[in-house]
Amino acid sequence: MDALTEMIKAINGIVWGPMMLVLILGVGLFLQLGLKLMPIFKLGTGFKLMWGGRKTTGADKDSGEISPFQALMTAMSATVGTGNIAGVATAVFLGGPGALFWMWCTALVGMATKFSEAVLAVKYREVDENGNHVGGPMYYIKNGLGKKWAWMGTMFAVFGTIAGFGIGNTVQSNSVASVLEANFSIPLWVTGIVLMVLTAAVLLGGIKRIGAVAGSLVPIMAISYLVAGLVVLFINVDAIPQALDLIFTYAFTESAAQGGFAGAAVWAAIQFGVARGVFSNEAGLGSAPIAHAASQTNDPVRQGLIAMLGTFLDTIIICSITGLVIITSGVWTSGVSGAALTSAAFAEALPGVGNYIVA
Repeated sequence: MDALTEMIKAINGIVWGPMMLVLILGVGLFLQLGLKLMPIFKLGTGFKLMWGGRKTTGADKDSGEISPFQALMTAMSATVGTGNIAGVATAVFLGGPGALFWMWCTALVGMATKFSEAVLAVKYREVDENGNHVGGPMYYIKNGLGKKWAWMGTMFAVFGTIAGFGIGNTVQSNSVASVLEANFSIPLWVTGIVLMVLTAAVLLGGIKRIGAVAGSLVPIMAISYLVAGLVVLFINVDAIPQALDLIFTYAFTESAAQGGFAGAAVWAAIQFGVARGVFSNEAGLGSAPIAHAASQTNDPVRQGLIAMLGTFLDTIIICSITGLVIITSGVWTSGVSGAALTSAAFAEALPGVGNYIVA
């Protein structure tokens, strides 16, 4: 197990090295400037379209399998949760409070990336032999760049499948199982089996059942978590100015070691802030447009405006709540990491309740 852990760390160091970070931020910035900051200025329009996209009528209804709102919730179902709880905590633990600033930067440029991904997904999607609308990077690479680039789409499909197990199943199930074991003493294997059965019940119903479940579940858990986070911040309101000072200070200067926190260089804040930001909101990973391709819409731009809200809501809103809760509570220097750190931060302000909310 130690050898496997070291191998994963080595691969992680290469994948999330300077080149990848420059590409992610660089492409996002290029798209944001190319769109003349439209994703930022059109946030209000996006929310109006999302609210109106809860139901589809007319020609749009026959142009996909799930409503635009369900497509957004399906994409967010993989981001609202582990990425917000364990991802943010790990970024702060490894990169210091300054990592949160770089998560914000990733989200601001990531909105343009997510908008572009969804537009391409709808524009270049196909209808399979069963009449279902399918799309995503593998399709818009093949149909948008031409068949000579189809090999690249195949590579994405292969690596995307592997990533589904890596950054998807293993991380998500481990975080869920760890928190439930810590708070309710539920054996890890029990949680694994229950998750397997529940997930299968949803997945075997296809994209329509996934959209229906996500459309109902994601808003409930997101709003519940937001309310709990705001309550904690209200309790720690006096510590918020200092927390913001730490975030902006440590984004550009080295974090000193204190308590169980080993300290972090500026590079660590950038690396873990960007990496965990992308892990949380998935902007540029190519997974979200697969869901948006099944949306009941004939307007790619309209779906793009809805899709970019996923990055805004996930990172700018929910991740910020988590980061501020962790920093204002003071437990970020305790030496605890991952979901356990977020759980401890909530429990610090809401003893006997906060940790159960996170669980």
